Amino acid sequence: MKNIYLSQLICCILLAGFSLKGQTSFSLEEAIDYALENNLEITNAKLALEDADAQISERLSIGLPKVEGALEFNHYPQVPIQALPEEFAQAFMLPPGEGQEVSFLLKNNFTAGITASSLVFDGTYLTGVKAARLLKEYTAMQLISKEQTIHNNVMDAYLPSLLIKESIKTLEKNIANLEKTLFETTEIYKAGFAEQLDVDRLELSLANLKTDLENLEEQNTIVLNALKFTMNYPMKDELALDDNIETLLVEANDEHLTEQIQYLNRAEFRVAEIGLALGELNIEQYERGYWPSLGAFAGYQYQYQGDNFTDGFWAPTFVLGAKLTVPIFDGFEKRSKKERAQIELTQNTNSKLMLANLIQLEVENSRKAYLQARKRLASQEKNLALAERIYDTTTIKYKEGVGSSLEVTQSEQALYQTQQNKIQAMFDLLNAKVALEQALGK
Repeated sequence: MKNIYLSQLICCILLAGFSLKGQTSFSLEEAIDYALENNLEITNAKLALEDADAQISERLSIGLPKVEGALEFNHYPQVPIQALPEEFAQAFMLPPGEGQEVSFLLKNNFTAGITASSLVFDGTYLTGVKAARLLKEYTAMQLISKEQTIHNNVMDAYLPSLLIKESIKTLEKNIANLEKTLFETTEIYKAGFAEQLDVDRLELSLANLKTDLENLEEQNTIVLNALKFTMNYPMKDELALDDNIETLLVEANDEHLTEQIQYLNRAEFRVAEIGLALGELNIEQYERGYWPSLGAFAGYQYQYQGDNFTDGFWAPTFVLGAKLTVPIFDGFEKRSKKERAQIELTQNTNSKLMLANLIQLEVENSRKAYLQARKRLASQEKNLALAERIYDTTTIKYKEGVGSSLEVTQSEQALYQTQQNKIQAMFDLLNAKVALEQALGK
């Protein structure tokens, strides 16, 4: 018995794990989370952030001390000869022709040494470190901007399917009602109280509704495939949506309609600001390129020389030094680069101003669009209530024999159109709400 319970428990755990891993139904927030976790553009943006960390370490390493060790062995089967001037022989009172060709090397030379060097001062180094750190902020903001883009793309791909889903639900309800009416009319026709034309009209309407339903289902498949692509969800797997228009259609916050625009809520605006700071550091780097730089070094060597390895000698060498480099003239290279950097900074400043104007335009237009969409939905709700009342009245009149089937068909078509208008108005309001929040960077 215990083994049976244990097996059941294991099966439950495995099924739960499979359910979590193979999730096929998503709310809007779950779809966004899935996309942010699996979208390859986000993955690349995260890798770029790791690369920015590596660039900071790389830049910092330039100013850290460097230590190098070296081993070198040279064997000369024929040692190099150097000719001495005649004055050298005369100074040592050597016979003519003697001592004028000498070698300063023995056949075997072995050197072991270690060298340490460090940058003491360089104006461009400090600027480079600041630029590398600012580049990390820039890359981080690009990641946030990319996440916002993916967030918006998922919403844009998710919402159309909700419209189709709502339309399908309404069509199925209408088909069920029309099938009932067709059955009743057919029975009335059999009893001799209706015409064949009445039955034919209802059958035609029913066939049209079923055709519309099939078309919507095909469109829904296409829309869901687009959503799968945006989420980076496997195309071969099933995907269902948990949310519907009514659950997502919540009134926008009144503050969104009147609050002052906060440009920094938009990630692309913050990216533009950091880009300007990077441009200023670029100019600073070229300016500091005229500053002198100072480096220090120390080296110790132990050298062996000898014609063989038994009668040679070891000679130690220790050196300390410093090197000051002063730029004098570079053919106006840095000046030209600085001028180009200033032009680029001015262009980026103008781009930032245009972005601010664009954000302001988006917010103002989205606020107006939201208010208009809200009015249209309220109007369509009234129209739908009226269309339902007209349809109910004409249906009752027809059943009581005081109305025609043509009136029923006309009111029926008007009802279907008004239903679709209301669904479209709901979708437009939801889209307007999403667009407003995106424009405000919420």
